[in-house]
Amino acid sequence: MDQRIVEFIRTLRAAGVRISVAESYDAMNAVDKIGVHDRETFRYSLRTTLIKESDDLDSFDHFFPVFFDTAAPPMFNMEQELSPDQQQMLQQALQSLMGNEQALQQMLQQLMQQLMQGQGFSQEQLEQMARQAGLPNADNIGQEGYYSRMMQRMAGMQQLQQMLDNLEEALREMGMSEENIQEIMDMLEQNREALAEQIGRYVGKGIADNIKDEYETQPPDDRNLMDTPFQYLSQSDMDKLRDEVKRLAARLRSRAALRQRRDKIGDPDPKTTLRANLRYGGVPLELKYRSHHHKPKLVLICDISTSMRPSAEFLLTLIYMLQDQVSKTHSFIFIDDIREITHYFKEQRPDIAVQNVLNENPPGHYNTDLGNSLSSFFKDHLGTVDNRTSVIILGDGRNNYNDPRIDLANDLKRRARRVIWFNPEGEGQWGTGDSDMHQYAPAASGVYMVRNLAQLVEAIDNIMADS
Repeated sequence: MDQRIVEFIRTLRAAGVRISVAESYDAMNAVDKIGVHDRETFRYSLRTTLIKESDDLDSFDHFFPVFFDTAAPPMFNMEQELSPDQQQMLQQALQSLMGNEQALQQMLQQLMQQLMQGQGFSQEQLEQMARQAGLPNADNIGQEGYYSRMMQRMAGMQQLQQMLDNLEEALREMGMSEENIQEIMDMLEQNREALAEQIGRYVGKGIADNIKDEYETQPPDDRNLMDTPFQYLSQSDMDKLRDEVKRLAARLRSRAALRQRRDKIGDPDPKTTLRANLRYGGVPLELKYRSHHHKPKLVLICDISTSMRPSAEFLLTLIYMLQDQVSKTHSFIFIDDIREITHYFKEQRPDIAVQNVLNENPPGHYNTDLGNSLSSFFKDHLGTVDNRTSVIILGDGRNNYNDPRIDLANDLKRRARRVIWFNPEGEGQWGTGDSDMHQYAPAASGVYMVRNLAQLVEAIDNIMADS
């Protein structure tokens, strides 16, 4: 138990909760005095000694069950619970379904057997499903629901639900009483929920371990807010960075203005010089120069799903604080479909406009669908892009197995001056799970990894410099 508490504290620190060595020592002492037999008392003893700020309560409440509700969910062994007649009729119904549905795969047969015998997933099964779903790359607690759904899909849980619906109807057609049918279906449903809960716990623990391991491999000097990944920032950290954005924007503006002044003269232009000096017999008395610097024309397409919202907030804020260095900007947001938000920034300060955009477009039950968003963009907003436009797409390239519309991404690259991707995920995560980034990358002029504010500022500065 002491080791589990230590890992719990390390994970909270990785998630941005400030916990000193003395507070960790107080927590261990409290647990020694109070014990672990009463779950709520144990929970409150840890929360009281470890949490100082209300903003950190959500992190504590999220990770506590991940580390301390580790017992396997209870399941019925239906071979012991049902009478011989019920078992026989149930087996006959299952055989009938297998005969009628040849698509019943070995995976589903094994899953149904586990359901009947009240057996949870083995560690080997969980590890295999986790690898297939890309769980080793997960590093954000907001991804827990997504990876749980992916692992359930790998396990065949969706097909299982259809199987249970068919089984209920088959038992009814065989003449089993409604009372017995209800008893069987209740046990099967509870066992199914227990399997889903087991997957959810495994995913939660896996993400917690990933967060902790990644945090602890960072050099101590790198653990400042500018270099902290967006998903690890607490609400108070976000507030501090919002105050920092004005200073960062002023620095970027100064650098962009200096580059523009230097580039106004440009490089010598031999052709123009010769043409201008024909009246002097070709003697180059008047030198002509070619200017390189032009204010960029931008189109921003930003994913504002839960995991991407901090990145979108800071990108939009910084770009609109640099509007004196930009020719024109059109901005769009998307989750499952695209929406233009340019007009917000014509009426309000950038920081206020961004908050209003995010408040009016909260994340919900809908899933990210960049393919559909690109389709809507081509239908309604393609006129914002020409051969002088730099298109910046902010997103992780995950489409929830929807059509990614790579054809439109390629068309956009041909139409625009360039298409730049800002992605918080490294190349090792491309193509895992529902990621289509390995297909989007060739359709882009370049990809920047922007996991934190320092990387985002550097990427924006590079784009402004290469205008």
